[in-house]
Amino acid sequence: MSKFPWKTTIAGLAIAATTAYALAQHGGMHGQTMQGGQHGAMAGHHSGAQPVSPGQDAFGTIQEIVQILESDPSTDWSKVNIGALREHLIDMNEVTLRAVANERMTGTGIEIAVTGEGRTRDAIKRMVPAHARELAAHGWGATTAERPDGVTLTVAASAKMPLVKLKALGFIGIMAQGGHHQPHHLMMAKGQFAH
Repeated sequence: MSKFPWKTTIAGLAIAATTAYALAQHGGMHGQTMQGGQHGAMAGHHSGAQPVSPGQDAFGTIQEIVQILESDPSTDWSKVNIGALREHLIDMNEVTLRAVANERMTGTGIEIAVTGEGRTRDAIKRMVPAHARELAAHGWGATTAERPDGVTLTVAASAKMPLVKLKALGFIGIMAQGGHHQPHHLMMAKGQFAH
């Protein structure tokens, strides 16, 4: 029989693992906050892990954009409009979570009736045509037609985007295509772009 009971060994390993995890979390966050210019605010926190999530996605996006603007000495604060970015993020929320998307496969692609009421309808009419134009600029066969309760989005299949993939992506997968959202958010905040 061992000198140390097995329970003591497991407890010791658990404490060591927890300590290593906490140190790794603290070190990882320390590096992130230094990049964000918040080192002074964290200087007094030397023990244990600290949360890094702002708690709400739109808030976190705005916080990230503000940090980028603050770290850029060329930022023209007379043109910055964080309120416009907030309105766009509300639109994104409406379209992502509240819009109704009735999808219909055609022989040549997908047709999606994207509808809603009130703020959701207005968000659809701002976002979906703008996204279709962005996709078309990148070689997609994407078009929209306005309807009283929203927009009809039509996307043609291609070798790069076959019918089976369009069907799998559906409305929100198509809306998430491309890496233009993040740069547009920064441009909106700088007053250089609007949907």
